[in-house]
Amino acid sequence: MKATVLKLCGNHSLQDLQLSVTSGVPYIGIVFAESKRKVDPALCGGWLKQIEKGEEQKYVGVFVNPTLQEISHVLSHVPLDIIQFHGNESPEEIIEIKLSTGLTVWKAIHHNQNGLKKMKSYNRVADGYVIDSTVKGAWGGTGTSFDWESIPAYNKEAEAQGVQCLIAGGITPLNIDEILVYSPEGIDISSGIETNGSKDGNKIQVIMERLKKSGHSLYQF
Repeated sequence: MKATVLKLCGNHSLQDLQLSVTSGVPYIGIVFAESKRKVDPALCGGWLKQIEKGEEQKYVGVFVNPTLQEISHVLSHVPLDIIQFHGNESPEEIIEIKLSTGLTVWKAIHHNQNGLKKMKSYNRVADGYVIDSTVKGAWGGTGTSFDWESIPAYNKEAEAQGVQCLIAGGITPLNIDEILVYSPEGIDISSGIETNGSKDGNKIQVIMERLKKSGHSLYQF
């Protein structure tokens, strides 16, 4: 059975976080970059005190070109396990923050003809990757997919680096079967599990059921 990691991202309310944690997925994403899903660190910290996540579940903080001071401020309120860099951060900038915080770091790669080359430049720096669509004027969370035929190449590069690789961008309950054809190691979903801007427990359940029905196990630690 193929193992597919699932990350539910863009949680921006107590209810969102409760749904994502209760679902049992390994990765729960919270956005601290400028976005319609951006959350206030102090407010988020209060929400998380009301939730008991599983021992193996990880909180992933999403940032775009952050300073170390910005990340330190978030960490003073929110017990993140992983920092996801979703901008154009250099390997050197990521190394500085990685060494300062001691946390696992992921790098988003925006798919284009130079995507694999850029991914290679973060070898031995990033502990994982999120491959997302390239949309002018936006860093992520757009609900736009890219050419999924490219997924095996990204998987291969991540395997060569010995790290995880999640695919993001426009994945929904309606097209989940199409992306599974390309055997992504991980799937990162935000808008695809929302109704009227909030996480939808029914859509989350459909995604998980489709993974199981397609012969994919849900968790890989």
